[in-house]
Amino acid sequence: MFIKEESKKLREEFWTNFGKGYPRRWVLYNTGIKEVQLKFTFNTEFAQVSLDVFSADEVIQEYYFEKIYGLKSILKDEYLKQIQIDTNYVLPEGKMIIRFYVQLNSVNIHNKDHWPQVFEFLNENMILLESFFLEYKDYIEA
Repeated sequence: MFIKEESKKLREEFWTNFGKGYPRRWVLYNTGIKEVQLKFTFNTEFAQVSLDVFSADEVIQEYYFEKIYGLKSILKDEYLKQIQIDTNYVLPEGKMIIRFYVQLNSVNIHNKDHWPQVFEFLNENMILLESFFLEYKDYIEA
């Protein structure tokens, strides 16, 4: 079992190494649409690349979900065949969001042997998700 300080140090080391190994200016929170974000997640159970939709205003959240969901077949056929959609995804802090994501299971951020596989997974899938988002951003926000 890892203590908090060890876990924090390993997480920082992972993300520093990822940034050095894959230097790129990712879109992530800078989508230009406040309610839509692209995210990397890597914890002790899985790694994810996701497009998250959240708004305190349910009408706005539903609007963006419907726009992106309407592009689901393009997203699956041309970008990420394994994309999953969860309309009730609960974040660790308890906030419920809508998440479009791909996931790599059975990896652990505390296990450095998993890191090379996760680096590749995150990089390859975020490039594809980012490409999709940038291609259809005007449609999504219109």
